[in-house]
Amino acid sequence: MTGPLWTRLPDGWLTGRVKNVATVTLGKMLQSKDGGSDVSAPYMRAANVQPDGLLALNDVNEMWFGEAELEQLSIRAGDVVVVEGGQGGFGRAAYIEKDLPGWGFQNSINRLRPIGNFDGRFIAFYLIALRASGYIRAYSNVVSMPHLTAEKLARVPIPLPPVEQQRAIADYLNRETARIDILIEEQQRLIEMLRERRFALRVNVALQGTAPSAQVESTLPWAQRLPVGWRVVPLTSVARLESGHTPSRSREDWWQDCYIPWVSLHDVGTMRGVKYLERTAQKISKAGMANSSARLLPAHTVVLSRDATVGRTAIMGVPMATSQHFAAWVCGPLLDPEYLWVLFSDAMQPFFDSFQNGSTIRTIGMGDLKAFRIPLPPLDEQRRIVARLDEETAKIDALIAESERLVELARERRTALITAAVTGQIDVREAV
Repeated sequence: MTGPLWTRLPDGWLTGRVKNVATVTLGKMLQSKDGGSDVSAPYMRAANVQPDGLLALNDVNEMWFGEAELEQLSIRAGDVVVVEGGQGGFGRAAYIEKDLPGWGFQNSINRLRPIGNFDGRFIAFYLIALRASGYIRAYSNVVSMPHLTAEKLARVPIPLPPVEQQRAIADYLNRETARIDILIEEQQRLIEMLRERRFALRVNVALQGTAPSAQVESTLPWAQRLPVGWRVVPLTSVARLESGHTPSRSREDWWQDCYIPWVSLHDVGTMRGVKYLERTAQKISKAGMANSSARLLPAHTVVLSRDATVGRTAIMGVPMATSQHFAAWVCGPLLDPEYLWVLFSDAMQPFFDSFQNGSTIRTIGMGDLKAFRIPLPPLDEQRRIVARLDEETAKIDALIAESERLVELARERRTALITAAVTGQIDVREAV
C-alpha cells in the first residue's frame, strides 16, 4: 500500500488510518452563558496551535462547560491537537507534553488520543509533514471555508512502524528539529537587529546625527539643532500640497477600461519598502476625473496615506491621481522628492505611528498636513544623503535577504527531515 508521503515503507512497518492509532474527538461549540450548573474553564482554540507543532498558551479564553463535558473534552499529556477549520491554520498539529488540568477544547480543534502504546509525538510529526506537503489542503473541503473534519481526519492514511521505532523516531526528531529551531531563532534575531540598524542608519544620515527630541512641537519630531546651512521650514513653503478625492462608484464607465493610475488604499501594501510606485491597483477614466475634485499629478509627486495605515509613502513613477485617503506633495526646486520620501518613510514614522493608537482608526487631517515642518539641507546635500542611503541600505538589505534565505532553507530542511523520518527513509538508530 502506498500513501500520501511514501511509496514504500521499511520491512516490518504496517499502514492504516489515523482512527487505527488514536480516537478522534471534536471540541465543543462556543458557549457564552452558564447553563445553570456549568463551570467556566480555559479552552484550546485554533489560535493556540501555531505552525511547526508549537503551542501558544499565553492567550487563553474561557467558556462554560458541564462537568461531564469537561471530563470528556480533557487535554492530557500525550494527546495531539489538530486545527479543524480556517483558511490559515486548518490541519496544524501539536503534541501535548503535559497535562492541562481543567482545560477543554473548542470545536475548532480535533483531539487525537493515542490508542494503547502508540506515540502521540510520532502522530504529530507525521501530520506536520503531511500538511507541509499540501496533502491536507487538497484532502479538505475547500469549496468555501476549508475543514479537516473529525471524520476526514480519522480516515487519513498513516504509516505504522513498531512502537519502539515510533519512540526512536520521535526522540530523534525532537533533538534534530530543536537544533534547527535554534538556528532559525538566531537568524530571526539577526534579521530584527539588521532592520533596527537599517532604520537607525537612515534616520541618522537623513538628519545628520540630529536626535529626536520630546521638547519640540509634535509636527517636528526631531531636535532644532541642525547642521550649518540647514533650515527648518514649513513643508508647504517648498512643496505644493494636494488632497485626493474619489468620485461616485455608481458610474461603471468611470472605473472600467480606464488608463489613468489611481492611488487608493488597495496600494498601501505595495508601498511597504517601495520608493517608486509605478502602477496602481485601480485606474480611472477621463470622465471620472472630470467629475472629481482630484487632479492628475506629475511624476515624482510624493504621496502619503493619511488614514487606515497612516504613514505609508511612495513617489509616483508616472503621472497619477489619488483617492481622498492620500495627501500628495509636488516638490518645488528646493526639495528633492527622494529626500522627502526618506523623511516620511523613516524619520517621521514615530510621528505617524502616534496616529494609529487607540481603539479607532485615526486620520491625519488637512490642518496637520499643512502644519508639517521639515529640516531642509541645501539641495546638493539632500541628493548626497539620498545617494549614501541607497548605498548603505543596499548592503544591509543584502544581509537581511541572505538571513531570510537561510531561514527558508532551514524550514525546508526541517520539513524534509520530518518527512524522511516518519516514512522510514532515515534509520534513526544509525543517524548521528
